[in-house]
Amino acid sequence: MGHVQQRLLTTGGQLLTTAGHVHKRLLTTAPSVTTAHLPKFPPKESLFKHREVPKLAFSPETWASLQPAPPSALSAFAHRIGLASVLATPELVLQACTHSSFPALQRQFASHLPAAQTNAHLSPLGNSLMGLFAAEFVQAAYPYLPTRVFKAAVTAHVGTQTCASVAQEMGAAPFLRWHRSSEVNHSDALASIPRSITALIYQNRSLPSARQFVHSYFLAREIDLRSMIKFRDPKKALLEMVNKFQRERPKSRLLKETGRFSNSPVFVVGIYSGADQLGEGFGSSLKMAEFRAAEDALHRVYLTRTPNELIQLPTSTFPLGVGSVFSAEGKENAYTAPELVMSEITYSSSGKSSVLGPRRR
Repeated sequence: MGHVQQRLLTTGGQLLTTAGHVHKRLLTTAPSVTTAHLPKFPPKESLFKHREVPKLAFSPETWASLQPAPPSALSAFAHRIGLASVLATPELVLQACTHSSFPALQRQFASHLPAAQTNAHLSPLGNSLMGLFAAEFVQAAYPYLPTRVFKAAVTAHVGTQTCASVAQEMGAAPFLRWHRSSEVNHSDALASIPRSITALIYQNRSLPSARQFVHSYFLAREIDLRSMIKFRDPKKALLEMVNKFQRERPKSRLLKETGRFSNSPVFVVGIYSGADQLGEGFGSSLKMAEFRAAEDALHRVYLTRTPNELIQLPTSTFPLGVGSVFSAEGKENAYTAPELVMSEITYSSSGKSSVLGPRRR
């Protein structure tokens, strides 16, 4: 008594009745489908016919997940992301937005329809290209990164979650056709769209064009690399690094202090190698300040950033002609390989802030 019942229309056309609150629904495979471009609506499967043999109930949600997006919407999407010349036809856009899991759903509920063209071959190619572009860019921009942090940075730039987020920003989510299973979730399926678009640009234009697309949508984003670097004992890691550079042994010096005999003292410690200050840190104890000073010294080396005007990428040597790297014609660009930096300091470095490296015995 006294409460108001609400009736909600789901994405598949089913009515839900709730008592004063809205239940959260898991993301389904059914996109928002308009019926303006469909020749026959409602479908004949939805019409009730009295028959002696029972028939499976019609599922609006399953029916909606099988319908392609309107051609006008697919063309508008290609123009919106600035790739109308590459994604020239709505069928090509639809293929890039059709995950390899979709045919299983089609065979189960609509076997009479022609088999859908999926991005099964495009997505792996695009994933490899994006990994190549991200790896060479991170290596050229931050040459001193430890291996684990380097891998984490590449994943942060072009990983599954990032690709899915970019697809959402592009407005590609309503065009995705996929089938949920134990091996495939929504992020995996959605991430295949920008990967497939990268592959199509590479096939229909050139490798430099695909690289420009990846740099514009992915590598131009700022990544917090500092939070990816953690140390169990930064003083020992700093000692190894100084030895590799053949510099003097690092020494800690107290620079400033206040309130030594109070409840809230503050100490400022600097770490020096000869006359050069490597790092500086503060803390409520000398040990804490020294720990932070060693971390600061390591961060200054690991996070050394190459200026953008000095960054050279190996893929810039490929010609600008139309076609893949095997068929494109043109003059190769000049490239000067950078000098090799010191070998990695592997002591207690990790790729994630919550995962520390193995302890030394």
